[in-house]
Amino acid sequence: MKYSPNLHVVLYEPEIPHNTGAVGRTCVAIAAKLWLVRPLGFQLDNRHLRRCGLDYWEHLEVEVVDTWADLRTELAKARFWFFTKTAQQSYAETQFAAGDVLVFGSETQGLPRSLIEENHETSLRIPTRGAVRSLNLSSAVAVASYEAMRQIGRLDGLPANGSNS
Repeated sequence: MKYSPNLHVVLYEPEIPHNTGAVGRTCVAIAAKLWLVRPLGFQLDNRHLRRCGLDYWEHLEVEVVDTWADLRTELAKARFWFFTKTAQQSYAETQFAAGDVLVFGSETQGLPRSLIEENHETSLRIPTRGAVRSLNLSSAVAVASYEAMRQIGRLDGLPANGSNS
């Protein structure tokens, strides 16, 4: 293991390699583990994915699972938060904890309605003006994960000089 994860970030059926690469870079920055739920809209050796992740991908804790059920089994004891533009509760009104799982849907479909309905009490939104349908996936992950890190007091533990420690 490259690091012990502060959080888990899940991309449910991601489609765009650039976004996944950028999310992976954010995960390395905050010591989060990235989980990808198949099917993926790209190959993991995609040059665009690697370009967006730059040379950080080799430092990333990442795991790909075949199904949602597989992910739930792997993270059975963790608390899940589901990000969707249709949620009533703002992410800013939530108390995150170390080890939480932040779940984001695909770029074009978001999370499946059934998943949101089953988890409406733990569904969160990132508020935006009405002129904007939603944030870019990698931007949404950054907003939510840095807020979670701030709340759990882990931002102060990140090295200021950019070292690998």
